[in-house]
Amino acid sequence: MSINQLTSIVLGSSLINKYNILTILIIVMVIFGTLLIFGIRKSYKLKKDNERLTNLNTSTLNKKETYKDFTEGHMYDNK
Repeated sequence: MSINQLTSIVLGSSLINKYNILTILIIVMVIFGTLLIFGIRKSYKLKKDNERLTNLNTSTLNKKETYKDFTEGHMYDNK
């Protein structure tokens, strides 16, 4: 056997061919694509919740509440 025949046998029977690489790349792309979609969805939900909490906070700040003195309780000496 010559060296050329030996190398063609070794390269021809390699464990990874282009179809296996393509399959692996497609699987990895699908996994990272779903993670990206979930991340965008989560970011949208957090942004929406943040806006809701901001609106809730500003609406409570607009109400004028009278100051209640907490030192008039029985634990403090108010003599």
